Amino acid sequence: MQNLLENLNPEQLAAVTLPDQSALILAGAGSGKTRVLTTRIAWLIQTGNVGPGGVLAVTFTNKAAKEMLTRISAMLPISTRGMWVGTFHGLCNRFLRAHHRDAGLPQLFQILDSQDQQAAIKRVLKALNADEEARDVQYFINGEKEQGRRAKDVEIDDENVRRYAEIYAAYDEQCQREGVVDFAELLLRTYELLSRNEVLREHYRARFRHILVDEFQDTNRLQYRWLKLLAGPKNVVFAVGDDDQSIYRFRGANVGNMAEFERDFRVENVIRLEQNYRSQGNILQAANALIAHNKKRLGKNLWTSAGHGEPVRIYEAQSDGYEASWLTEEVQALKRSGLALADIGVLYRSNAQSRILEHALFSVGIPYRVYGGLRFFERMEIKHALAYLRLLANPDDDGAFLRVANFPARGIGARSLETLQDAAKAAGTSLYKAASGLSGKSGAAVSSFVRLVEGLKAETEKLPLSETVEVMLERSGLIAHYKAERDGADRVENLSELVNAAAAFVAEAEKQGLPADLPAFLAHASLEAGENQAAEGM
Repeated sequence: MQNLLENLNPEQLAAVTLPDQSALILAGAGSGKTRVLTTRIAWLIQTGNVGPGGVLAVTFTNKAAKEMLTRISAMLPISTRGMWVGTFHGLCNRFLRAHHRDAGLPQLFQILDSQDQQAAIKRVLKALNADEEARDVQYFINGEKEQGRRAKDVEIDDENVRRYAEIYAAYDEQCQREGVVDFAELLLRTYELLSRNEVLREHYRARFRHILVDEFQDTNRLQYRWLKLLAGPKNVVFAVGDDDQSIYRFRGANVGNMAEFERDFRVENVIRLEQNYRSQGNILQAANALIAHNKKRLGKNLWTSAGHGEPVRIYEAQSDGYEASWLTEEVQALKRSGLALADIGVLYRSNAQSRILEHALFSVGIPYRVYGGLRFFERMEIKHALAYLRLLANPDDDGAFLRVANFPARGIGARSLETLQDAAKAAGTSLYKAASGLSGKSGAAVSSFVRLVEGLKAETEKLPLSETVEVMLERSGLIAHYKAERDGADRVENLSELVNAAAAFVAEAEKQGLPADLPAFLAHASLEAGENQAAEGM
């Protein structure tokens, strides 16, 4: 037990060894919240408060769940078998598999991912002769489910909502008939079953005496209601979160759940983990000063024993180009002072900002590696856009053709593409040229795509490069496609940045007296994407 608790600071120790009462742990960034959570579980088991089978721990990612189990297993001399650790969706799936009959599901029910769900919605729309956008309907259905509402419970305030509710009802009927569930349905179906089945509800309340929740600030309304239902009046809920890190309201997260939790569970123990192990004093002072302006905070003040560190400097540039130039000069100065490039990091707020930074580093020969994301020209949406541009430059580019012939979807299925490939192979020609030989419905769909490319070529033939990119993004449907995605804002921003990249390329090329046409830009994109990857162990 001594080994288990050693090296915990006073606040961490207090959180880990709390009595059997629900508690709220306000864990600041870098304050060791994962360590507190895992040690709390190990301590509960070691002290005999609960067995592994009596613990339910909820995380928000599968990676976090695996890390939690690994840490707990390393702390305990006994098996963690029987412990339920996972995401909300993972735990609900486990519950519904065990009680599929009670839930009205077949034993082997299938889970629809986002793309599968959208395809299912399209079939419903087709059956209803509805012209609503599938992605809009998908967003509506998932939003209603996350609020705990079935189609009959939707609050009708205009005709559009009434129509969406009708589609929602038809979609539910289709899913039930086919024995499939989407992600939002996993949680809603579990909540509904626990609500109406007292025997099951009491069984799980008796089993999971201790419920621990990570990233509590990111829970939505239904998730919180699910937790309340499962906990009942006697179980102990250990909620760890940070209202200062709540950034997912657009996904339904409700930071207000933290205040409700204090009220609903009569929380007497609110522990603030304020010692930061990640940063130095000047960084934390700046962060504290900024976050202090937020309203309705639960309140905490991060500090560190790691010293003040270097002062925080702020540089305000005239443009993103000046900013990128300043950054490369700073990196070069640090390198000259003896600092290894591997010890220098560059953070940016949105993915679209990386393009200008990558180009600046590339231009002065500074090798780099992008972590936690793809390089600008390697991102999926940029690859799609470049494929359209490649077809404008060379319609016989089969790789580009296959990538976007049915993206965004235009009714060209895998079988149609296989038939086209066979025809092209037999004729010894490109897919583009072989398209005119296809007949029937599939031939019509492929011909429509070819006409789209030909129309784009004619429309953009005399346009400047940046305008060519802009017209392509609109006419191809890429912008509309990603705008309709619930989480597509970053991709739309990246596509818009591609227009800026084209304009910047032209200006730079003309300044150097180099070609500034579409083929040159595509070559530039390929070089930046593939030839400047920093070597391992830099």
